[in-house]
Amino acid sequence: MMLPTLIQAKGLRKTYGQRTAVHDVTLDIREGEVLAIIGPNGSGKSTTLDLVLGLRRPDIGTVTYWTKDPAPHIGLQLQSTPFFPGFTALENLRMFAAFYEKRLKDAVLIEHLSSFGLTDAANTDALRLSGGQQKRLAIAIALVHTPKLLFLDEPTAALDPRARRDIRELIRSLADKGTSIVFTSHDMEEVHKLASRLVLICDGRVKASGTPDELLSYYRTDSLEQLYIQLTDERE
Repeated sequence: MMLPTLIQAKGLRKTYGQRTAVHDVTLDIREGEVLAIIGPNGSGKSTTLDLVLGLRRPDIGTVTYWTKDPAPHIGLQLQSTPFFPGFTALENLRMFAAFYEKRLKDAVLIEHLSSFGLTDAANTDALRLSGGQQKRLAIAIALVHTPKLLFLDEPTAALDPRARRDIRELIRSLADKGTSIVFTSHDMEEVHKLASRLVLICDGRVKASGTPDELLSYYRTDSLEQLYIQLTDERE
């Protein structure tokens, strides 16, 4: 049974000067799934996500959302979240909550931080937190307004094994609670463990889309790493 569609992108094309970054990309984001967007650096992943999020306009193609104004219902974690310098984790969370027009008491914000294992870090300057703590704070900020859909940009990149494990467990927990999640990653083992479906983009085109097991069976490969190498070796 196919899940309800939250975002439907059809025939997206984006060109910068003489370079076409995205060629006729069609994809959908479904309610309740964990969708991985994978592909080489410079493959068009970031541009595609910018188009899907409405951060850039496509030259050709359409993006249809489940609601007239999706922005208040979307959370976004970037690789480098712009924390306010000189402010604690709690203060950063408070200011981002205000951005989403959420006026929350500190007790509520601290409880929110505690669900990400950041209780002891609440009064620490956000820029002095460890890499793993900063990632968790970035995700906490992205979720402070209880979005329906969460975008995570390489959430475990440059983290040590313990911090990666913690972030993966957090993603599983969020998915179990019904949050729809889209994430990017270069770690194919992580993708196989977390994703209910994946889209591989290469040379600005969708090269493969489906569940990890469906794609392994279709392409007759033993791992997503082999699948990734096989399909990206076919680059133009």
